[in-house]
Amino acid sequence: MPLWIIICGLGLTQIIGWGTTYYMLGALSQDIATSTGWSGTLIFGAFSAALLLSGLISRRGGRLIDRIGGRRVMIAGSLCATAGLAVMGLFPHPATYVAGWLLLGLAMRFATYDAAFASLTQIVGQGARRAISFLTLFGGLASTVFWPVSHYLALSIGWSHTLLVYAALNLFVCLPIHWLVLHAARGDRAAESVAETAAPNLAGRGRLVAITLFASALALNGLVFSSISAHAVPLFQGLGFRGDEAVFMAALIGPSQVASRLGEIVMGRHLTAMHLGLIAFGLLPVAVGMFAMLGFSWSAAIVFAVLYGASNGLVTIAKGAVPLMLFGTKGYGEVLGVISAPNLILNAAAPLLFALLLEVVTPQASLLIAGAAAFASTLFMVWLARLHPHKA
Repeated sequence: MPLWIIICGLGLTQIIGWGTTYYMLGALSQDIATSTGWSGTLIFGAFSAALLLSGLISRRGGRLIDRIGGRRVMIAGSLCATAGLAVMGLFPHPATYVAGWLLLGLAMRFATYDAAFASLTQIVGQGARRAISFLTLFGGLASTVFWPVSHYLALSIGWSHTLLVYAALNLFVCLPIHWLVLHAARGDRAAESVAETAAPNLAGRGRLVAITLFASALALNGLVFSSISAHAVPLFQGLGFRGDEAVFMAALIGPSQVASRLGEIVMGRHLTAMHLGLIAFGLLPVAVGMFAMLGFSWSAAIVFAVLYGASNGLVTIAKGAVPLMLFGTKGYGEVLGVISAPNLILNAAAPLLFALLLEVVTPQASLLIAGAAAFASTLFMVWLARLHPHKA
């Protein structure tokens, strides 16, 4: 099957997969609270539990992909998404709501980026970086598509029926696509077939150090991004912007992610994966620093939103490309799982932690503290690059 068909098929499943799991609550939470009377703690706590579960099973999920192949695992992810959404939609009760989100936690691990990156690597081998870049371009559209779709569906048919529509999308669109386009994603056999073309891989202590450094960089970067993204509108309002201005600033983030990924597709061949990682992680502290140095003004806020979105867009690609360059294709799924676990666990706690921080200090100070964490993530990436100058 031509690679472009595989990428387009997986791209569609990523839009649906992210849009019906990770992003759907942002548009439906108010409707859920209004119609059920449930507390925000329950509504968002179940989501955090799903992210936590994704982090806890991350390594085992990656090892499973290495062993049995991305095709079977991503099909299982589509089934988990279908079951979780159907349970919440058919039986709206706090217990089933939490159970449904735990199923979605499995789905987010088995059917989104980490599983898709590993599946592409099993098909393409060491040269999967460009395919990963194209795939993230699709995924970046998930919030742009599903936030308005979720909003209008909820107005028309209610939140519970909206979830049933999303369950059907996962069952009748994503699952067949995974079955059709991932024939070659068969686990260890695929890794062995490209072994002779793979670059020498790190082993022993060097491998452990590299994984630790990159996982630390990714976790701190994700902590900052998840914290700010969850509080983007109230954070901008706390900095003195009007409500419509705050919404406009937050809306710039998504297009900036997509634009940065387009730029990587066009210019990425001139960058090694390590260079890409340095740029991706480095943009985030630069964004916060420029925002602060320019006095948190209107123009500074635009610069911040654009650089902030661009950083996240490129970090997603670097997350797949840097481990592939350092460790090769064999065991790639497990490596991604190990690297992603701290990031997912911190993502689960990030919104609550940042909310507590905003209660203790000013929005300006909160943003500067986040910038310090972003700077630390960049230092870990610089450390990794210095240990492997031949890769840069």
